[in-house]
Amino acid sequence: MKMYKSYSFRNKDPVIDELRTIIDDEKARTSEIVKSSGVSYSTLYNWFKGKTKRPQSASIEAVGRSLGYKRTWQQMNGAFKKTPRDSKG
Repeated sequence: MKMYKSYSFRNKDPVIDELRTIIDDEKARTSEIVKSSGVSYSTLYNWFKGKTKRPQSASIEAVGRSLGYKRTWQQMNGAFKKTPRDSKG
């Protein structure tokens, strides 16, 4: 399997779809999310229906946490291979 250094998407960052799914699953109202997260209505609108392609990480975290979710990093087995440092200075 080839590992890519970056992820290229065509329309919008996949995190937008992840949050949309969470919001739908939790049956959360936009007004509730705005109030509990501090993220504006216009920001949410632009994520889901507007022009925003890459939302800010802090806003993503705020919305997720207001719904009771937390993003974490998980190491994939063998994905990172350490290389020995060159001992010459």
